[in-house]
Amino acid sequence: MRVALAAWRLDDLADDGALIVSELVAIAVQHARGRSLRVTVTRSESARVRIGVVDKSKRFPQLRAPREEDENGHGLALVRTLAGDWGTDPLPWGKRVWAELHMKDSHGR
Repeated sequence: MRVALAAWRLDDLADDGALIVSELVAIAVQHARGRSLRVTVTRSESARVRIGVVDKSKRFPQLRAPREEDENGHGLALVRTLAGDWGTDPLPWGKRVWAELHMKDSHGR
């Protein structure tokens, strides 16, 4: 992911992108319990980078308010905070959970 962002000259998104990948993969490993998953990173012409994690579970993740005493459950809340948008797409064999980072313009927005 960092290599793709560097190639696209979007290094300023690398830290948030790495954290989003980490959280989405952790969620897939913990809840999908499958033997494989796929991570995708794509860039659109509309100033967005989409990070996706595909697994074979049809069970969609649920955003819930994390409690301080919980060690787990902060993943989607963190993704929602970092990402410009996020969601889940059903697939014939499972699902894709994705998050979008918005490229910053020359004014830092």
